[in-house]
Amino acid sequence: MRGRLRALSIAPMMDRTDRHYRFMMRLITKHTLLYTEMIHVNAILRGDRKRFLEFHRSEHPIALQVGGDDPKGLSECAKIAEDWGYDEININVGCPSSRVQSGNFGVCLMLQPERVAEGVAAMRQACTIPVTVKHRIGVDEVDRYEDMARFVRIVAEAEPDRFTVHARKAWLQGLSPKENRNIPPLRYTDVHRLKSEFPEQHIEINGGIKTHEGIQTQLEHVDAVMIGRAAYDNPWLFADADLLYFSESHCSRSRIDVAEQMLDYIERELDRGTRMMSISRHMLQLFAGVPGGRKWRQILGTAAARSRADVATVRQFLKDNRFRFEQPA
Repeated sequence: MRGRLRALSIAPMMDRTDRHYRFMMRLITKHTLLYTEMIHVNAILRGDRKRFLEFHRSEHPIALQVGGDDPKGLSECAKIAEDWGYDEININVGCPSSRVQSGNFGVCLMLQPERVAEGVAAMRQACTIPVTVKHRIGVDEVDRYEDMARFVRIVAEAEPDRFTVHARKAWLQGLSPKENRNIPPLRYTDVHRLKSEFPEQHIEINGGIKTHEGIQTQLEHVDAVMIGRAAYDNPWLFADADLLYFSESHCSRSRIDVAEQMLDYIERELDRGTRMMSISRHMLQLFAGVPGGRKWRQILGTAAARSRADVATVRQFLKDNRFRFEQPA
């Protein structure tokens, strides 16, 4: 096993876990593993690498998630990821979108475990950072526990550093990617069984976990937990993560401190030509569950939608509501 593997991570999410969101989350939790959105190997090899791979130094530890099925391309991306300073590289074997089906990557690869093993072996040979796999418990009719166990057994021969298992199967036809995140039933016991039958493997569970109670229950059965949509809908959930899972001090900032630092960040990014809405959309749920949270979303959304970003208006709103909003973790 190469590198330090974390007990808690935030899932790679398309149109969610970009560098702006990750910057905000790093103000809340210092140790939770963060992921990029999934990036296809061809975009990295042939596209604008700065656009796809740039991240702030504060974002460590950070993993690059890639999609692809060509071992050579995957190995080149693994070397690039290490050169760019990523702490880990992960191959997506779970996305069920039509794009991945036409390109033969994502969850399609669960039907080709030998191909995944070839990719993992090539990636491990090309870099020294951890190489990990994120997959589903099954796909279409190939969804028995025995099918998943066979996939893991074959891929494990290439010695990946972790298997992250989304505890739902995926349907390649009939369900949208969003429906595939919600409709197939969760089968946590299959993932627990996987850990018990493959104790030497580092097993992380993902899917439907939304609370610290849920995280702690899962950690009784597996090595790590990955949180997806709950991390976006309630980012302040992670204010206690460092204390609970990494034996470090909890977040010493309040929500309003994080909001103010994000406004500083917005002003810097505006000077680089970034649109305010590209950043502020990730901040809408910062005060989720707090009195005044709806008004915060209205003020922030209105300011970001104006032709000229109005950071001053948002700052004044925070100042006027400091007593109301101040809630240390």
